[in-house]
Parts: sequence; structure tokens; C-alpha cells
Amino acid sequence: MKRLFRWMSVLSVVLLCTGLLAFAHPAMAADVEKESMRNKVADKMSTSYGQKLDLNNTNLRYFRVLQGMYPTLAGLIVRNSPYKEVSDVLNIPGLTEAQRATLELNLDKFTVTDVEEALTAGEDRINNGAYR
Repeated sequence: MKRLFRWMSVLSVVLLCTGLLAFAHPAMAADVEKESMRNKVADKMSTSYGQKLDLNNTNLRYFRVLQGMYPTLAGLIVRNSPYKEVSDVLNIPGLTEAQRATLELNLDKFTVTDVEEALTAGEDRINNGAYR
């Protein structure tokens, strides 16, 4: 009896591993509109988002390109977003005069676009796991 049980166990494991006992699911084409299939991030890269730092969507680490922004000021910008206009960043509560001056010097390097979930979902905006 033990021998039969072993053989049945081994046979079922082998069959499961080869997929013979697995339940096959038929492939189903998704019925979606073309608009939902668009790569919204690629579309955004062709706008001013690709040339300037977007205050509503840019990852915290990208603020390193501007002196005096990373990590403290960049963190304040990210935590207080979204912004309607670039100048709204000057209204962050608790800014020091030095931080306000740094922001004023860099206002021309910022842009504001609509918040894109693909860029801001979860903690990706704080740490997207890309290290260079």
C-alpha cells in the first residue's frame, strides 16, 4: 500500500510539473479602447515634463540635479504636491528664507502637469528603486 501511494504521489507530481494536470485557461483578448492602451508616461515625456522637473510627478531623486534641493527641500516639494502652478511651490508652509530663495532661483527649471498615477502611485515617488 505504501508503495502504491508513493507511485501515485510521484506520478501526480510529474504530471503537475509537466502541465498535464494543470487547468488550461483559454486566452481571451481584452476588449479595451485605444485610449486606455496608450502609454501615458511616454506621452508626458514629449511635453515639458521631459525637459523640466515636474513638481507633481518627478521622483524625489531627480531633484539632485539642482543644488540645494535634495533631500530636504525636494522632500517638502513632494509631500506638499500637487500644485496648480509653478509659483505655488513658494507657498509651502514652513519654508525658511534660504529654501524660498533656492526655489525662486530654480522656478524656471520647474513645470507643472496633471498628476499621473503611473509616476506617483505607492512610494515610487519617494524611492523608485533605481540607483545610479
